[in-house]
Amino acid sequence: MDTFIQQLINGLVLGSMYALVALGYTMVYGVLNLINFAHGDVLMIGAMVGLSILNLLGQVAPDLPGFAKLGIAIIGAIPVCMIVNIIIERVAYRRLRNAPRLAPLITAIGVSILLQTFAMMIWGRSPLPFPQLLSSDPVPVGGAVISQTQILLLVLAAGSMLALVFLVEKTKMGRAMRATAENPRVAGLMGIDSNRVIVATFAIGAALAAVAGVMWGAVYSSVQFAMGFLPGLKAFSAAVLGGIGNIYGAMIGGLVLGLIESFGAGYIGDLTGGFLGSNYVDIFAFIVLIVVLTIRPSGIMGERVADRA
Repeated sequence: MDTFIQQLINGLVLGSMYALVALGYTMVYGVLNLINFAHGDVLMIGAMVGLSILNLLGQVAPDLPGFAKLGIAIIGAIPVCMIVNIIIERVAYRRLRNAPRLAPLITAIGVSILLQTFAMMIWGRSPLPFPQLLSSDPVPVGGAVISQTQILLLVLAAGSMLALVFLVEKTKMGRAMRATAENPRVAGLMGIDSNRVIVATFAIGAALAAVAGVMWGAVYSSVQFAMGFLPGLKAFSAAVLGGIGNIYGAMIGGLVLGLIESFGAGYIGDLTGGFLGSNYVDIFAFIVLIVVLTIRPSGIMGERVADRA
């Protein structure tokens, strides 16, 4: 039972980060029918910017509490990631909205490589240690343990998701997003500025990726220029698993994917004597993804966005 609780905690922590990034994928797809494969690298930019801010704080305010330093790093990373994602939308995607779907897909891959190259030029190619800001003393939970950093991640992820749901369901901007996702031409006839809505969508997705990026570094204590590729790919898989275009599906898909990886590495690794352990953790998520999409191609919660005329 202790092992089950521990794997559950580990899966929720990992799944929360996947869910935050998956929301960026699903929001952009819902509005534009476009897959922004550079979104994982926005997470990387957030982690790198957060690390730079922490290094600066270590010099100018070394006595600042760890929670405060981490909060400042997140607050500083969010606008940088938002600006990066807005520039990506304006330069790389806006002219390709009516192009064949292969064109923006290839462009997104190119943007991803470009961001990784810029990050390598600025921060170097070697992995960088992320400072441990919170206490390493484990907090017992029903026979399992959880760290303060993991608790903070779960709180931030839950708060961010609730804030996003409120924005989409209860605010004027959220209604504009839903109208644009349903039919951008009709939304334009109703006075909605689709360009403004699309920019806001990219900015919100980038803010969530920034939170995930800084907390990824805090949880795993290391960042590097190529760190966004695999989390980005898994977060995209989570969005597809939950139902691309549906924000609730992205949340559920991220959590499910994290739990699958955690329980797969824990229990299946034990059953195979460590042969299929943590080194093969990636295959569990993608096997389940293939099975689910074979049975239900639209994902767990289906697709919220209607076909456009």
